[in-house]
Amino acid sequence: MKIKNEVVIGIVVLICIAAVVVGIGVYRTRSRQAQLAAQIVALGAGGTPTGIEDLRKAIALYEEKIEEHVKDAEKRASYWKILANRLYDKGLHSDALDALQEAIVYMPEDTALYYMQGVSASIMAKSVSASSQQAEYYALAEASFLRSIALNSKYLRPRYSLGVLYTFDLNRPTDAIPHLELYLEQSPNSTPMATDINAMFVLARAYYMAGDNQRAVEWYDHIIANTKDPAQKVEADNNKQIVLEQMYR
Repeated sequence: MKIKNEVVIGIVVLICIAAVVVGIGVYRTRSRQAQLAAQIVALGAGGTPTGIEDLRKAIALYEEKIEEHVKDAEKRASYWKILANRLYDKGLHSDALDALQEAIVYMPEDTALYYMQGVSASIMAKSVSASSQQAEYYALAEASFLRSIALNSKYLRPRYSLGVLYTFDLNRPTDAIPHLELYLEQSPNSTPMATDINAMFVLARAYYMAGDNQRAVEWYDHIIANTKDPAQKVEADNNKQIVLEQMYR
């Protein structure tokens, strides 16, 4: 009899637990429904829906409102991106930064926006006199270029710009070298552009600043062999002679 009583008690306990679980589920469902109803009311759907048909109509209106909000957000994103591009192209970099920050809120994975933000920030850094402001702009430029590369490692422009930033603005040539090397490796070799020659100049300078004179000479030789611009040949040869003089002192 004692065993039977224990079995009966166990069954009763299980039934009670099941009732509690079901009760919690019902409570949560009703809670979600109540939240949904409150959101629907907040969107101007009228009184709080009660019946099933009223709730269906209210949800349809609720979804329509959401779609309108999405379309409005897409319009705002397009507006800020277009405005940022126009300001950037006109060289209005202070205003461009404001527009770019707004555009990035809507399109946080747009690699080109971060690249433009980096360029505008690096230009603005040169236009301010306060060292604290300059440091903030340079920090923003570096972070923007790095974010652009993180989003698309094959996007070459931020690598070149980051190489320039590290070499000439932040005095960090060793950080510039891998970005410039990758930039040149991934650039089309069959039709090298002027920017490629410029990148070679920056890379040679970075190696020179980093104390690797041999690699600097190699890159100046590479410029001399590849450029069709006589002025660039002269500049590269002059720089090469300066480095060689220091090597053999």
